Amino acid sequence: MNEVLSRDLYQAYVNILQEELVPAMGCTEPIALAYAAALARRELGCIPKMVTVAVSPNIIKNVKSVVVPHTGGLRGIQAAVAAGMVAGNADKELEVLAEITEADIPAISAWRDRTPITITTSGSGFLLDIDVTVAGDGHTARVRLVGDHTNVVHVEKDGHVSLDLPCSEEQSAKLTDRSLLSVEHIITFADQLDPDDVRQTLQRQIDYNMAIAQEGLRGDYGANIGSILLQAYGDEVHNRAKAMAAAGSDARMNGCELPVVINSGSGNQGLTASLPVVVYAKQMGATQTQLYRALAVSNLVTIHIKTGIGKLSAFCGAVAAGVGAGAGVCYLHGGRYNEISHTIVNAIAVDSGMICDGAKASCAAKIASAVEAGLLGMEMQAHGTQFYSGDGIVTKGVENNIRNVGALAREGMRETDKTIIRMMTDGCC
Repeated sequence: MNEVLSRDLYQAYVNILQEELVPAMGCTEPIALAYAAALARRELGCIPKMVTVAVSPNIIKNVKSVVVPHTGGLRGIQAAVAAGMVAGNADKELEVLAEITEADIPAISAWRDRTPITITTSGSGFLLDIDVTVAGDGHTARVRLVGDHTNVVHVEKDGHVSLDLPCSEEQSAKLTDRSLLSVEHIITFADQLDPDDVRQTLQRQIDYNMAIAQEGLRGDYGANIGSILLQAYGDEVHNRAKAMAAAGSDARMNGCELPVVINSGSGNQGLTASLPVVVYAKQMGATQTQLYRALAVSNLVTIHIKTGIGKLSAFCGAVAAGVGAGAGVCYLHGGRYNEISHTIVNAIAVDSGMICDGAKASCAAKIASAVEAGLLGMEMQAHGTQFYSGDGIVTKGVENNIRNVGALAREGMRETDKTIIRMMTDGCC
């Protein structure tokens, strides 16, 4: 490809990376709850005596089983709310719990145990909806997030509304238009990329995500999927790429207090899109510029696929990130549009039915499967084989396949999502 991106389109892609690849401590759904709680407490002006939380079923699904960091191992909605209320710093957004100390943990548990926290299911129909109402010292306050983990749409105190925005799960007008993304332009962008334009964003992703993966291998977190992969299948690069991504999730899903750099609102997706590329780049002796360019491919392909799927779904987001990782590793090996397109289509065909049944320890195993699909898709094209139009949901053209996955997740798996949530949440709230 000899195409040169316009300066505006090039800058749009830089902006998308900067908007999506941000730090978060802990699983993003409980962290969003903690963030909303911290905002509500700040609006109220005191620690509340009573709390009502209305959340969408998908929030219940993704908070139910995951450990909230800096809480001494507490899980669930009440734990996330308590941490945000007692010791959260709302100015830190998705790192709202980062400044909590050991001395704060007893106060978090004590407040949770003595405070009435009513949890209800939102009837709004939005997949990501968090509505926190608090009361204390004769005052009330309310904060609501919709559509994105930090998208505040409503703030009020004692009936006085200081913010009231339209509720929508469409992309915020504040963000760069994701419809500008295409596989062809992503590759052209990577080829043209000046490393200085993304150095801070991508180096932070490398540093943070490698650190939590290494902690996952050192410690005893969840089912220890990363460690088991290395023990069972050895240290060959293909397996190490899966193991590092899984180990990061092992730690993150089970209370590790290190931050990750997320992708499309998810730390697991951020780990999956980045760590296999980093592992392969090191094995291959790639330069820092080659690594940044491959990470740009992986992250942007993941964002492109996830844009159609949506932030929360019955479709496991690690699949999209595994596809992105396969594309990024293919780029490291010299693949460009044809090779990367075949990698994406092949990988989509392998794992496109994997469900999301909430954030928990088994996410690490799903990540390993998603990375395997991405790498298998790459190896298939390298060996001259591919899936063709008519093989299941596979159709002609990489962009059409990405659209098919979006439709599968948003429309086809809607009832699947309801069934999963019903199975997980009967009697929990």
